[in-house]
Amino acid sequence: MKLTILKYAESVIGEDSVFLGGKKGRIWPISFFLFLFEDENRKILVDTGCNTLPGFPLSRFIKPLDLLLKYGVKAEEITDLIITHSHSDHAELAAEFKNATVYVQQEEYNIRKRYFLDNRKIITFENEIQVADNIKVIKIGGHSIGSCIVEFTKNDKKYVIAGDEAYSRECIKRKIPTGASVNAIHSRKFIEKYSDENYTVLYSHDMDILEGKNGFVTIEK
Repeated sequence: MKLTILKYAESVIGEDSVFLGGKKGRIWPISFFLFLFEDENRKILVDTGCNTLPGFPLSRFIKPLDLLLKYGVKAEEITDLIITHSHSDHAELAAEFKNATVYVQQEEYNIRKRYFLDNRKIITFENEIQVADNIKVIKIGGHSIGSCIVEFTKNDKKYVIAGDEAYSRECIKRKIPTGASVNAIHSRKFIEKYSDENYTVLYSHDMDILEGKNGFVTIEK
């Protein structure tokens, strides 16, 4: 499957949210990404993005659905929607993808059912679910009660979309878990496993791709 990363905004958060033990009052720049898997039969979107995010000033902003259109995909063409967790910048626009099968962890679904009222087909799961032959959604439960990551393989390489289990590549590099966690033990286990060099980690909020602009980039064909 082709994988495209789509960036729709930039903002800042506190360093103490990015890293456990980060300095309170120091800000850290972040980006906002969606991930789109495509083949001849399916278009699988990871997270929806949001149109507003109170408390976070958004710059280089384009509405996520407008960015998808700019890329060449309409919301109704999305066949599958994976929700890593139910915070607004990851799930707020779920109802816009009316033709998609939605995959969302059960506890995360229970927290934000209002986001999914217009979705026709919702599949909830407890610990993990296989979405495609090489794409699996796995509950970590560090950042939020049912927060998930997406594991996939491509050309025998292992990748993981971190969701909010790690805001920055520096979390993996320094082996420091996120400070924005409801379960520090689970957050630590995520870092311990995925800091292994056999994994390539893709981040929902790191600044390493398309810094200073919105847009999209295909990383695997």
